Amino acid sequence: MRVRRATAADLPLLQDIERAAGEAFRALGMAEIADDEPPPLTVLERFRAEGGAWVVVDEEPDRDPAGGDGSAAGAAAGTGPRTGAGTPLAYLLHEEVDGAAHVEQVSVRPSAGRRGLGRELIDRLADRARADGLAALTLTTFAEVPWNAPYYARLGFRVLGEAELTEGLREIRRTEREIGLDRWPRVCMRREL
Repeated sequence: MRVRRATAADLPLLQDIERAAGEAFRALGMAEIADDEPPPLTVLERFRAEGGAWVVVDEEPDRDPAGGDGSAAGAAAGTGPRTGAGTPLAYLLHEEVDGAAHVEQVSVRPSAGRRGLGRELIDRLADRARADGLAALTLTTFAEVPWNAPYYARLGFRVLGEAELTEGLREIRRTEREIGLDRWPRVCMRREL
C-alpha cells in the first residue's frame, strides 16, 4: 500500500468508496447518512487541483482484492483491473482552515478496512502539515459513531469546547447544521502538531 495524490481518473472511484463506506451508518439508524450522495466530481476536482485529495492505493496493479470481474464496468467501479498507479482503497480530503490542516473527509473501502489505511492518511497529513508550518489538524465528526470521534481520539485528536472554535470551524459547523447533520451529536476535534 502507498499514499499518493489523487488523480482526475481516481475521482469517480472516490465517490464509490464513499457510497460503500456510508453503508455502515445504516446499522446505527443513520440511513440518511448512508443515503447521502458523495461529493460531486466538481468538488472532488477542486480538492485535487489544490493538492488536498490523497489516496491509499494497492501496490499490486495486476491483483484484484475486491474480486472484480475484469470488465470495463468493474474497472470503473474500482473492482476491475488496475493501472500501474494502483486503485484507491481509501481517501482523504483536506484544506487549510485558520492555520490548521482541516480534514474534510476520510473514507475507506469496507473490503480494505481495519488495515490502518485511515490512520496512514491522517499521519501523512500530519507530517505534511508540520512541514508546512501548520499548528494542528482539525476535523468535525459524529460524537457517538465508533469509527468517528472515538477513533479520532485514539489518533490523538481531542474534542474542542465551544470557546476554542476558530471562525473557520464555526462556519463549517453552521453549514453542517444547515444541511441537517446535527440530528446526531457532532463535535469539532483538534490534534496538535
